Amino acid sequence: MRSATRLVIAGLLVVLANGCSWLFTDTDSRTGVSSSLVDYLYPRGEIPPPPDDTVPQLNLPVRVGLAFVPGSGGQGLSEAQRQDLLGKVKAAFMDRDFIEAIEIVPETYLRQGEGFETLEGVARLYRVDVMALVSYDQVAFVGDAGSSFWYWTIVGAYVVKGSEHEVQTFVDTAVFDLGTRSLLFRAPGADRMESKSTLVDTAEIRRDTMNESFERAMSDMTVNLDAELDRFKTRVKEDQVAVVTYKPGHEKTGGGGSIGLASILVLGTLAFAAVRSPQRNHRRAGRSKDPGIF
Repeated sequence: MRSATRLVIAGLLVVLANGCSWLFTDTDSRTGVSSSLVDYLYPRGEIPPPPDDTVPQLNLPVRVGLAFVPGSGGQGLSEAQRQDLLGKVKAAFMDRDFIEAIEIVPETYLRQGEGFETLEGVARLYRVDVMALVSYDQVAFVGDAGSSFWYWTIVGAYVVKGSEHEVQTFVDTAVFDLGTRSLLFRAPGADRMESKSTLVDTAEIRRDTMNESFERAMSDMTVNLDAELDRFKTRVKEDQVAVVTYKPGHEKTGGGGSIGLASILVLGTLAFAAVRSPQRNHRRAGRSKDPGIF
């Protein structure tokens, strides 16, 4: 009789423990957030127009709008986090001589509509010449490690790191000339992270891992964007993929390999002085030997 009672009590304890553990279990094994550049620019199944021969004209230095493409799925990054990430991208390119300003556009403005019409309205509001749109795709997996059997105890759910997390993040920045709606260039960024957590910390660790992976992917994209900017400058010179003009007061200053008028005058003055200096020294030397020459 006592043995039977003990078995019943043990069974009840197991059920109770499993019940408490179930309260903390995050049943989602896979979550994701994403945004599609194509779906945003060409909504409702619109087909992108065929490419034409129109060559973009860039009036340097340009004003650039920088924004995330509105996404779907889970919670993802908060608006403040998005602004912070875009701020880091902005800081990395503000010293470029062909960029006049970079304006960070809140995603809220892009959610007012879809397509190039909405994008052009935002551009007029912020007075920008080109738009850099960041799209993304992030997937988070949560699985049980070998030690997860300890989760049947309440202590195990709090102490044992039996949940494994894997987050894969891909971001892509596409830069458009709004005058011609042409894609100038694009730059990708990617990241993959793994981490572990206890059962009760699963949601928090997954969120933190997703945020950190976003930041690392954006950093990778920033490096690639820097390289793509240099390639684009080369393509402008060699392949004439865009016509470059200059705003008043910025005529061919720096960056493009050309020297402005002021620079030519300065260099010419220095060169003339360098040529004249030896002649003057020679004449002075001649006068000291034969003061009656002149």
